Amino acid sequence: MILLQSLGSGFAQLFFPIAIILVAYFFIYRPEQTRRTNQSNFISNMKKGDKVVTTGGLHGKIMLIDNNTVTLEVDRGTKLKFDKNSISFEMSSVK
Repeated sequence: MILLQSLGSGFAQLFFPIAIILVAYFFIYRPEQTRRTNQSNFISNMKKGDKVVTTGGLHGKIMLIDNNTVTLEVDRGTKLKFDKNSISFEMSSVK
């Protein structure tokens, strides 16, 4: 009888930390991993003419894509060069 009571309390002590780890995995780690994968796919599939927004909130149209940089036209005749990773999302994907 005493042995069964100690097994029950041991299970309860293990259950809550395991439950917290599972909740953290499904609500924090997995969504972040999915977001990173989607962002990586977006960056690798960018093409000239896409309308995008930078992480700083600057809107522009892609004019040139080099190895690690993207040149955006933000106004007529105004072109700015950004790192590829600073491009946040494509404007056509915003609804």
